Amino acid sequence: MPAGRPRAFDIDRALDQALKVFWRKGYEGASLPELTKAMGINRPSLYAAFGNKESLFRMVLDRYAEGPAGHLCAALDQPTARAAVEHFLQETIHLLTGPGSPRGCLIVQGALACGDAAQSVRRACASRRSAAESLLRERFSKAIADGDLPASSDAADLARFIATIAHGMSVQAAGGAKREELQRVADLALRTVFASPDAG
Repeated sequence: MPAGRPRAFDIDRALDQALKVFWRKGYEGASLPELTKAMGINRPSLYAAFGNKESLFRMVLDRYAEGPAGHLCAALDQPTARAAVEHFLQETIHLLTGPGSPRGCLIVQGALACGDAAQSVRRACASRRSAAESLLRERFSKAIADGDLPASSDAADLARFIATIAHGMSVQAAGGAKREELQRVADLALRTVFASPDAG
């Protein structure tokens, strides 16, 4: 039996366009007509290729985590905890304020306010945030074990603090905060966590 006709559109490009719509509008704010127009496909093609709107959003979350928000993995590979946090916050600022990108973070704001029907989407975003915090916690635990951070440090508290700073910067960026303002927040966070032992 011959294989079905190949799709007449590029799935990767379609996902990239859907990502832009969800990033700008959030899950519930993005309508199917907006999505299909941006993706250059009709509604039956969307359902055939991606399932429903929720499954499309979950695919977009994967693409976002691996692409625009993929800097966390690079940050974790930095040689010291301070370098890891500095890299993470710097790249977060670039993501939030870069030219051509919507302000804010899709994983933070994409489904903060959802109706009952979209609670699973809200939980999916919360799970992504929790996973990122867990990775930070593991990196801090390693730094403590290596003597890179004081033995009295609490890896969980540090991870929660840095994640909260990053999430807060996302909200600030969506509200119009400039790169320089977010940089001052990041600098303060670095001084708070990695204060010199000699500092008075």
